[in-house]
Amino acid sequence: MCLVEGSTIKIIVATDSFKGSLTAAQACAAIAEGVILAAPEAEVECVPMADGGEGTVQSLVDGLGGDFVSCAAEDPVGRVRTAVYGLINEYMAVIEMAQASGLTLLEDKERNPFQTSTFGTGQLIKDALDRGARNFIIGIGGSATNDAGAGMAEALGYRFLDKNGIELPRGGLALSELASIDASCADERIKASRFTIACDVDNPLLGPLGASEVFGPQKGATPEIARMLDDALARFAECVFTDLGKDIKDIPGSGAAGGLGAGCLAFLGAELRSGVDIVIGATGLKEKLTGCTLVITGEGRTDSQTLGGKTVYGVAKLAKSLDVPVIVISGSLAEEAKELLDHGVIRLYSIMEDGTGLEDAISNAAELLKVKAGKVTNDYLCGHINL
Repeated sequence: MCLVEGSTIKIIVATDSFKGSLTAAQACAAIAEGVILAAPEAEVECVPMADGGEGTVQSLVDGLGGDFVSCAAEDPVGRVRTAVYGLINEYMAVIEMAQASGLTLLEDKERNPFQTSTFGTGQLIKDALDRGARNFIIGIGGSATNDAGAGMAEALGYRFLDKNGIELPRGGLALSELASIDASCADERIKASRFTIACDVDNPLLGPLGASEVFGPQKGATPEIARMLDDALARFAECVFTDLGKDIKDIPGSGAAGGLGAGCLAFLGAELRSGVDIVIGATGLKEKLTGCTLVITGEGRTDSQTLGGKTVYGVAKLAKSLDVPVIVISGSLAEEAKELLDHGVIRLYSIMEDGTGLEDAISNAAELLKVKAGKVTNDYLCGHINL
C-alpha cells in the first residue's frame, strides 16, 4: 500500500446488487475484501445500496432498523406465494413490488404483460395497513406488469368497469375496455396514510419513452403488443382524469413499473421520489462520506439506464457534491457509461474487461470483484489513477 506517512485512508463501498449473481451486501463485502487486502490499514465501510428495485427493503431495514414480515400474496399470474416486506417501528412499511409482482417470479414462457397483474402488491399494502402501518416506502423496480397499478388498486377496493358496468379482468390489455373507475369501496385507511414511491426511472406513462414502449419488451411484449398496451394505458389515463380528477400521464416516473408509478399517484396519493435518494437518506451515506478518501460503487451492468437515476449515478452525484472521488466497478459496461465521467466518476471498470465471459462473470462475481477491487485500490493509492 502506498501511503503518505500519517495519512488516514477511509474508503466507502456503496454498490447495488449484481442481479442474478450477488446481493448488494455480498457485492459490497467482496469489494471490501479486495480493498483491505490492498490497503490493510485503511478504514473500510460497506453501505449496501438500492434504487427502488431488488435490495431496497434490505437496505432500508438495515438503515432504519426494523423487522421482516411475511404474508401470502399473489404473483403476477395469480399463484399464491409467500412475500416479505419490512416493518419499522410498527408504523412504517417498506415494500418491494417485485416481491409479489416481479419479473423474476416468472419463467420466460410466462411473461405476458397483457395479463400479468400487480394485485399481489396491493395485498402487501393491505397486510401492512392491517398491522397498523400508515407510512409507506414502496420500491417499484423489477416489475413483470403493465397494468398501471390497477391490480394493486383492486386489492385495495377499487373497481374497474367496462361500458356495461362489468368488472374488467386483470392485466394491461383489459384496460383498453375501461369505461369507469369506482372508488366508493376503496380502503379508507389509504387517506390516513402517506405513500412515498422509490422510483428508479423518470419515464412518463405514455409514448415512445413510456412504460409500454421502453419496458414492455423485457416483459414479453412484441412491438405490436407494446403499441396496444400503450393505447390501453392512454385509456386508463383518461378515466383516471375523468373519475378521480388526476392528470398522471406526463409526470416523470409515472411510467415506472409498467405504469405502477401512475397508479400510485392516482390511487394512493403518493409522492414519487428517486429510489436511490431515499436509500441514501436512510443509510446516512452523506454523513458517512464526510472525510472520505474514495467511494467505490457498482452494479451488474452500467448503461444508459444508470444515468436515468439508478444507484451508481445517485452515489456519484452525491460524492461529487462532497468532492469525494468515485470509482465504478460493475459487471459490464456499455459505451454510454462513459458519460458518468462527467458526473464525479474518475474511472470505470468491468470485471469482464480482461476477457472473462458472461457465464464466468456471473458464477465467479465475488472473486472477480475482490481481485479487481484490490488492483484498483492499489493503483489509486499509489497515484496510478489520476484525478
